[in-house]
Amino acid sequence: MDKVGIIAGTGFYSLPALSGASPRLISTAYGDALITTGTWNGVPIEFVTRHGVDHSVPPSKVNYRANIMALKNLGIEKVIAINVVGGIDPTLAAGQLSLVDDFVDFTSGRESTFFDGIQPGGVQHVDVVGAYDKEIRQALLDSARAAGIPLRESGVYAGFNGPRFESPAEIRLAALAGATVVGMTGCPEVTLAKEAGLRYASIALVVNPAAGVSDAPITMEEITACLKTASSKVIAILDGAIKNL
Repeated sequence: MDKVGIIAGTGFYSLPALSGASPRLISTAYGDALITTGTWNGVPIEFVTRHGVDHSVPPSKVNYRANIMALKNLGIEKVIAINVVGGIDPTLAAGQLSLVDDFVDFTSGRESTFFDGIQPGGVQHVDVVGAYDKEIRQALLDSARAAGIPLRESGVYAGFNGPRFESPAEIRLAALAGATVVGMTGCPEVTLAKEAGLRYASIALVVNPAAGVSDAPITMEEITACLKTASSKVIAILDGAIKNL
């Protein structure tokens, strides 16, 4: 049976459905990654919580290369990412869910490639069209439909450094590029997964309107409240998708 990798961030520091959860450090050429091994519906799972179990690692300091390489070294081929996001599309309200099928990377200063001239084989140029795997996205969509949970079929993720929230002007720029949601951890994670040959999909949980979309300020209290009420929908979708994968 194929193992499945799950990568999650804010609000998802553990997976209660994960049986026999056992955390351990996995050493890679890019540093150590904390991976929790267990099973979900009988499927072997390798779980990464990006910010650590105590939310101590800011988005720009996450070791994305170590996380992806650790999953690859553990034999993972399919990865489901959970991204907590702001809604750029005004029709995406807090608590709604969207699959991601494209991205715009506005991050800077991050280690964003495995092909940095040091590794054997030299620099390679990777096509990232279709970086979000169609089969995994379909499994998530089928699971959502079966559970009666609304899930947008597509979306464009705008990645910014954080940990501050974006300015209204930055959100307007991202909207001009076609972005529908904004977050701080989806890039370079998606492109690293593509470089590593992993099949990767992302489900985005909207927890607030992005800056300038609403007149109300963005607060962590608002985000935390939304996570408490909406995270169960993400878990329910994963529960069905993992069975299908």
